[in-house]
Amino acid sequence: MTWGTCDTLRMVVAIERPKIEGNIAVGEDRQIGFAEFGNPQGRAIFWLHGTPGARRQIPTEARVFADEHHIRLIGLDRPGIGSSTPHQYENVFAFAEDLRTIADTLGIDKMEVIGLSGGGPYTLACAAAMPDRVLAVGVLGGVAPTSGPDAIGGGVMALGTFVAPLLQVAGLPIRLAATGLIRLIRPVAEPALYAYARISPEADRQLLVRPEFKAMFLDDLLNGSRKQLAAPFADIVVFARDWGFRLDEVKVPVYWWHGDRDHIVPFAHGEHVVSKLPDARLYHLPGESHLAGLGRAEEIMRTMLDAWDSSAQK
Repeated sequence: MTWGTCDTLRMVVAIERPKIEGNIAVGEDRQIGFAEFGNPQGRAIFWLHGTPGARRQIPTEARVFADEHHIRLIGLDRPGIGSSTPHQYENVFAFAEDLRTIADTLGIDKMEVIGLSGGGPYTLACAAAMPDRVLAVGVLGGVAPTSGPDAIGGGVMALGTFVAPLLQVAGLPIRLAATGLIRLIRPVAEPALYAYARISPEADRQLLVRPEFKAMFLDDLLNGSRKQLAAPFADIVVFARDWGFRLDEVKVPVYWWHGDRDHIVPFAHGEHVVSKLPDARLYHLPGESHLAGLGRAEEIMRTMLDAWDSSAQK
């Protein structure tokens, strides 16, 4: 994506609020928070946030593209973040039933799903569980399996696999401490973001300090994490387990973007997962790191829109 040709880069420091925001019951005592952007009558694309993240972790370019191309773009809080009820899934695959309930409640039949980083496994789970409803999925630097026949070692999940048993035993005190830390960070959130940017790889650093991305991350952090911060720990626990489905069960088209200098999820993990999927295309991003997909939101949205058109012609 280039600055000269992107007609949707109308950047502002103050990020636009969602058009609709609320909670959806997914069980007798559980709910999931959601935020909608774009056209409420348009084609539905769910955008699943990273680890950590929340429902508003959707780039400005994606929101503007949704407005201009009649797309109903929906961000979700995973359990334990934002307004979602804390919950530990038995495995990654179990999330798909929640998304099915959310889609039914919102009156959505056909959909696409995009997932960033920790949202990637859940995206693939939805494709495996609902091939009749999920037309295609996009994954941006997604986490790879660490157990079972599809597993690969290394990356940040090497540490995650080590700490997962601890989180299952001492999860509540750790989550409470993390939530308290977020509350302390709130008054200095912007300097904290710059501090993180300084220790990030060059490609991610340039992205984090762009005004529109800084606004998005701060908005998502301070709104999604102000009450609770259980989701990232729940993610680590469930990622370390068998995911509950095999990669070769994902029959719908998968479009995967991955930077070859990703310091969180190695590029080799993206290559590995794509090689195991029946219908997948890897978009190699030379010199880019973990957040690269966020900087290519228009390209990604356009690719997903094209995939929708292709599925309609079959």
